[in-house]
Amino acid sequence: MLDPFTAHLTRPLIAPSILAADFANLGRDCQDAMKAGADLLHVDIMDGHFVPNLSMGPAICGACRAACPDAYLDVHLMVSDPQFFFRPFADNGANAISFHIEVMESERHARTLAQEVRDLGCSPGIVINPPTDIRIMLPVIDAFDLVLVMSVNPGFGGQAFIPEVLDKCRLIRERLRPEQRLEIDGGINPQTALEAIDAGVDLLVAGSSVFGKPRPQWGEIIESLRGPKTHA
Repeated sequence: MLDPFTAHLTRPLIAPSILAADFANLGRDCQDAMKAGADLLHVDIMDGHFVPNLSMGPAICGACRAACPDAYLDVHLMVSDPQFFFRPFADNGANAISFHIEVMESERHARTLAQEVRDLGCSPGIVINPPTDIRIMLPVIDAFDLVLVMSVNPGFGGQAFIPEVLDKCRLIRERLRPEQRLEIDGGINPQTALEAIDAGVDLLVAGSSVFGKPRPQWGEIIESLRGPKTHA
């Protein structure tokens, strides 16, 4: 299993979002995405409260783990009470668990929850929405392995990329340690992926741009999202 926080990266990592997969064939889609060259799988969780949509629960994460026992599962909690979901997702095979800065009561609260995720054997991530002032996140990013910048307003797949978030990416990248990952999610395609990579992103979530295309094209699409090849 590739660990995105210890791997030596020469090109960005690609994480297809299973929210865009065919749920009637979820296990096959996950397996085929990994075979096509995906580095990890992104699992979007929505509670119908923090965002205006309801997606899936821990059992779906467990199904992904059963289908892909060696895949790294990157769980993104778009929920009002993330702490309630930490253990259920950890018990169902999550490797990383990210939650939103917008639902944190304080810097101390964010740091406490990051440690709770670590204590469950998972890597903690912190997420910020497009309208949110980056200044509320910067003081806590040192406590997390992963910083996720939303490039759409969360809740639904297939939205257009919001280019203004790239300024946040640049500010965050300056403050990250080498082992921390900067992730982006929303509206990622080969063109927006290049813009994100130029802003310092090294982990890209792609939903409809992978799962929404014919299966034989997945490998080529995933490769194109990484940007130009560079020598190590």
